[in-house]
Amino acid sequence: MPLTTAPDTLSTRIGTEILNLLLPHHRAGDRTPATAEAFPHQLRRISAFVRDGSPVVFTLPGFPCKSPNPAKVLGHLPDQGERLSLTFLNTLCTDIERIYPPGAHVVICSDGHVFGDLIGVPDDHIDAYADELRIQIGLLGLHRLSVFDLRDVLGDLPHDTKRTLVHHRYAPTLDALRAEMRADAHALALYRGITRFLVEDTADWTGTRSALQRACRQRAYGVIQRSRAWGDLIAEHRPRAVRLSIHPQPIGAAKFGIRLLDAPDAWTTPWHSAALGRSDGTWTLMPRATAAQLGRLVRQEGRASHFEQD
Repeated sequence: MPLTTAPDTLSTRIGTEILNLLLPHHRAGDRTPATAEAFPHQLRRISAFVRDGSPVVFTLPGFPCKSPNPAKVLGHLPDQGERLSLTFLNTLCTDIERIYPPGAHVVICSDGHVFGDLIGVPDDHIDAYADELRIQIGLLGLHRLSVFDLRDVLGDLPHDTKRTLVHHRYAPTLDALRAEMRADAHALALYRGITRFLVEDTADWTGTRSALQRACRQRAYGVIQRSRAWGDLIAEHRPRAVRLSIHPQPIGAAKFGIRLLDAPDAWTTPWHSAALGRSDGTWTLMPRATAAQLGRLVRQEGRASHFEQD
């Protein structure tokens, strides 16, 4: 049967329907509603996959490692927060498949080694986290997800060597980054958000609060340099993919901020928090110390998993 709709019009219409499935989960600094047309970068890329009749590929840098602050997390391995978030991403792909049979795939770009030395997490903890992430994806049957990390690019080189190679090839200069912070309000918000995370994640600081904040402001530039480097490396290896982000992103940005689970703070991630199952059956994320005041600890296979309200 001949098509009654021009191919470009059809691919844009289906691309819009796919984007509409993502919009309720947009992670932004505010909750201003927007239509699919306000996201031209994502619409163009999704429509290109549809035009080819191939699965839509999303890349999501994230799931790096657990925060080193024991007041925020239950340990250094993935727990219920990660399991719920991964299941959400797989379900999103399933929903896309219902309206677009070739479906979708999310590549989790696990990036802990890229800046582990800057955030104070040992490399062996990052390896254990990444390995457990793969195990959980397999156990949960999340076939629409895969994991990509530095081992896929640089093999078994020492971690410090990998960080140096990636930084030298892809990272922006400090001068360029500082100039961007002065000129771009969103970039400045990201810098302040990462500085806040670094302050909160430093559990063993013995100096003054002001000295800690100065040190974290300096380290935040390094984290952003490495994050940008990792993002450029991913784009080089997945040039057509639709880029998702775990950080809040403004409407119309090239990255689409994705909210993995409900949380009172737009910056909260499963790896900076613990999951709390509310008495009404819903889930939220919050610091471990706070969740412990609201629910009882639940263990799975001998490991702390989450908190539950009775």
